[in-house]
Amino acid sequence: MKIGVPKEIKNHEYRVGLSPASAKELLAHGHEISIEAGAAAGIGLSDDVYADMGVKIVNSAEAIFAENDMIIKVKEPQPIECTQLNKGQLLFTYLHLAPDPEQTAALLESGVTAVAYETVTGPNNSLPLLAPMSEVAGRLSAQAGAHCLERAQGGSGVLMGGVPGTQPAKVFVIGGGVVGQNAAYIAKGMGANVTIVDRSIPRLRQLDVEFGGRVTCLYSTKEAIENHCANADLVIGAVLLPGANAPKLVTREIIKSMKPGSVIVDVAIDQGGCLETSKATTHQDPTFVVDDVVHYCVANMPGAVPQTSTYALNNATLPFALSMANQGWQKAMRQDAHLLNGLNVHEGKLTYEAVAQAQGLDFVEASSLL
Repeated sequence: MKIGVPKEIKNHEYRVGLSPASAKELLAHGHEISIEAGAAAGIGLSDDVYADMGVKIVNSAEAIFAENDMIIKVKEPQPIECTQLNKGQLLFTYLHLAPDPEQTAALLESGVTAVAYETVTGPNNSLPLLAPMSEVAGRLSAQAGAHCLERAQGGSGVLMGGVPGTQPAKVFVIGGGVVGQNAAYIAKGMGANVTIVDRSIPRLRQLDVEFGGRVTCLYSTKEAIENHCANADLVIGAVLLPGANAPKLVTREIIKSMKPGSVIVDVAIDQGGCLETSKATTHQDPTFVVDDVVHYCVANMPGAVPQTSTYALNNATLPFALSMANQGWQKAMRQDAHLLNGLNVHEGKLTYEAVAQAQGLDFVEASSLL
């Protein structure tokens, strides 16, 4: 199979779809790979690293999209990229379609077959291709939140861990999944007073054991969210409904009740955000203020640490990319129901129910296309 890797063009996105190790594995299986010149510069790699192993270096994104059977990216295709996709082509990347009807329409119009990293599943309802970036984003959320709390950034001027004789920051994490656990891990490591809420009692038990009782684990109710947001210095939204719009758990009224200079980091922004006041921001302009509360809503947080993120992502995506390249996507999905769950779009048909529900569109069962 001919596989192409374009350079990412989203604002301050430095990751690359294939690491050298992944490229080498695909080449060893007899596939042809081409990569856009400079695509890996953001992780400190020259084109020569790829060329020396047999990867073709291409000078334009247009050629990458025109000449390859499978396109491997990191972030969702931008509007100009959607126009370059073609019927019969396979796209393997993050999509986050539910809150993005424009991208959904563009992919449907293109005729491409699109497989979303974030909806590929694993054992026990896990999301193996989302998990590594959730780990990165969760850890970054505490780091970004600590920075935003600085007075020069618009925050209240509270140090996460305080110093002897002062109170540490109060950090409230909404959601106890991969993002929430990693956010709490870093916030607690910085010395903050951390509370995490979730709706799963078994998950709360797991978190309590993992943190050794050093993090307060509470059952999530509206009252708990209202009370803890009002008292928090930093709130981290870490809510996920796989493939669907994130629920708006933090209302405008809750925002109004929060302390001036407090900070909210909405890690759910890729799926529309879990705040009523959220809107996607970029690394170039990451924050805005509503009712004296600093909002950090960057939609590609792991792009800030592209070396860590690229290799962590490739460790997870490579087996699936190899399977589709070696067998074709239909045979690969017939053999792997978890990969089948990643199919979101095929030749003008929407194949993921949560996206269809979010946008009021018709969909077909992905299995019917095999």
